[in-house]
Amino acid sequence: MGKFLKIGVFFLIGILLIWWSLHQIPSNEWDKFKIALKHSKFWIIIPVFVILGFSHFLRALRWRLIMEPLGYKPSIWNTFLAVLIGYLANLAIPRLGEVLKCTLLSKYEKVPAEKIVGTIVAERAFDVVSLGLIFLLALTLQFNVIQAGWHQLQSHTAQGPVDHSNRNYIFIGIVAIIIVAGILIYIFRSKLKKAIDGFKHILAGIWEGVISASKLKKHNLFFLYSFGIWFMYLLATFIGLYGTEGTGSSFATAISCLAYASIGMILTPGGIGAYAYFMAKVLELNGVDYTLGLANGTLQWFSQFLIVLVLGGLSLIILPIINRQKK
Repeated sequence: MGKFLKIGVFFLIGILLIWWSLHQIPSNEWDKFKIALKHSKFWIIIPVFVILGFSHFLRALRWRLIMEPLGYKPSIWNTFLAVLIGYLANLAIPRLGEVLKCTLLSKYEKVPAEKIVGTIVAERAFDVVSLGLIFLLALTLQFNVIQAGWHQLQSHTAQGPVDHSNRNYIFIGIVAIIIVAGILIYIFRSKLKKAIDGFKHILAGIWEGVISASKLKKHNLFFLYSFGIWFMYLLATFIGLYGTEGTGSSFATAISCLAYASIGMILTPGGIGAYAYFMAKVLELNGVDYTLGLANGTLQWFSQFLIVLVLGGLSLIILPIINRQKK
């Protein structure tokens, strides 16, 4: 029940951001938004498709590289197809794809899932560092834009004063929960011990996967793959800016767009709503009309959604077939 509630909350955030994005368009600008989408250069999806497809392939090669210190070297095809299926799963449930691609690789390559989950944690940690570098680069090239965007982001997420009128009830509730939890732990202590031992085993495997990143023998190749992944993201964003009239811009603008759009991809499943909104706001700060920016962000989001849907769907079909042929 909790899992479905979490999914619902993420999708609700996405829908609210779509509503908020469209609500930002003045009533007299709706025609401009529709015309911008109608006259978009949809053929630009093709080069973006190829570029992002290649970035996913580089991600598969990098993931495979992190697994080498653990003594595992899965096939490139199985790794690549698992990555694509993972992206597809993330469209429905955030972070499900990370677990699913480990499960698939474990099934077809006979590698312990808990260990390669650790490699995913290491990968994501490096992606956070990479995104930080993108923001630093954007800050260097477009200080005023990033600063203004950050202030806007803070103003939308700022919360009002906390109401302390019900503090006593909250305190009593917390104490009651602690007492009930203590009683349940005492009653089921033997089963709990077994569960903890099993959890420790899983954590040990995950930790082994995490520290595998520090034992890489091909550091240069790892950094080359990482640079390639993020450069492909930047190139796709830059090309995508020319998908609508009046939004084509410089690499500096594309870097700022990539930085904030990446946050949008984290906030909601597949970046629904958030991606286009953040793109529009960054472009607006660069002198592009909000309506045109939203049209461009919508087109770019749709391109990425389509790529994941097509490649992920094909991967679901191809993965069991190629492994059946091996057997």
